[in-house]
Amino acid sequence: MEIIDSHAHLESEEFDADRAEMLERAQTADVQAILAIGSGGSGPDRLDAAISVANDYDWIYATIGIHPQHAAEAQAPHYAQLDALAKNPKVIAWGEMGLDYHYEEPAAEIQQPVFRRQLQQARAAKLPIVIHCRDAWDDCLAILEKDWNPAGLGGIFHCFTGTLRDAQRGLDMGFLVSFAANITYPKSQQIRDVAGNLPLDQILTETDSPFLSPQGRRGKRNEPANVVEVAQTLANVRNLGREEVAAATAANFRRLFRLGGQASPARPR
Repeated sequence: MEIIDSHAHLESEEFDADRAEMLERAQTADVQAILAIGSGGSGPDRLDAAISVANDYDWIYATIGIHPQHAAEAQAPHYAQLDALAKNPKVIAWGEMGLDYHYEEPAAEIQQPVFRRQLQQARAAKLPIVIHCRDAWDDCLAILEKDWNPAGLGGIFHCFTGTLRDAQRGLDMGFLVSFAANITYPKSQQIRDVAGNLPLDQILTETDSPFLSPQGRRGKRNEPANVVEVAQTLANVRNLGREEVAAATAANFRRLFRLGGQASPARPR
């Protein structure tokens, strides 16, 4: 079996004590590649966080970006640094970025300009994007349809929690829809319903490690090896074998990023 974790925060301090061993467990679980996310808890002062991990492994790729929860911290030097980091051969995507209205701060009027600025940068760098969207689907999709769709570069809706209609609007723009281990939670039937209704060639698997551990491991740190459980749940809702889902989602990942059959340390162009 081969499987890919399309979203993991490998730079997280939660992995500092055993990062190498954690990645060995991933390979033992047949994880062929990981996309290390260069935003999130790190904030804009550690924009190269994912690259620093990916540099040590030829099967790990990196992203760069400013998470919407850190939009208020974004300054001109951060955007300049992102432009420089986008040229690194390990960087194959921009994100995660997007909109998050779950909390009152940062306000939408702060998040949206940061989102649009990064869309411009990603377009100039010719990089697909990784979208974080939480309780903001109408605004997020409207911005993408206007500011991103013409680029024709597509991207990923990470840890998808929207409706089937939201997902379809993304597919129409060339996005892939990625499912994390929250799909295993008893209360996540809506997510499972969406996963069961999308074309197999337009979905991905992820862990969002160290967050969102599968149901049987809730309360514990998540890690890339657990992406196998996401594939199993997807297989269950689609009446397919786990290996078939794993192989298909791995192929989808490689197609989006124009990767060959195996992981490579060089950016595909």
